[in-house]
Amino acid sequence: MCPSRCAFCPPPADRVVASNDLAVAIRDGYPVSLGHTLVIPKRHVASLAEVTNEEAVAMWSLITKARAQLDAELKPDGYNLGVNDGRAAGQTVMHLHVHLIPRYKGDRADPRGGVRWVIPDKADYWSGRE
Repeated sequence: MCPSRCAFCPPPADRVVASNDLAVAIRDGYPVSLGHTLVIPKRHVASLAEVTNEEAVAMWSLITKARAQLDAELKPDGYNLGVNDGRAAGQTVMHLHVHLIPRYKGDRADPRGGVRWVIPDKADYWSGRE
């Protein structure tokens, strides 16, 4: 059952870049980089723990497809993938979505640590600084 105010039910048609029977890929409405894409199950679920195996496969298939499209179109140098699962993890839209974030050389002075920067005091594990 979908709450009436869900931003992804239905997903914005003008941002859809790929879809299959169980999931859809859209460009993020608030991108952190050029090509930032969200992969979303069509069924309204809040958490990764709620998707079926079939939905998980469908979502991963779209991540692969969206990545190939981004590689061809924008030629990023790398990717971050992330899921904010639960309010404590920063989830604000309570419909599961996976972020596929293209990364480009020079978009950050030192990209080491990647997704670890969600907790900045723990991100720099390589320098020995506390």
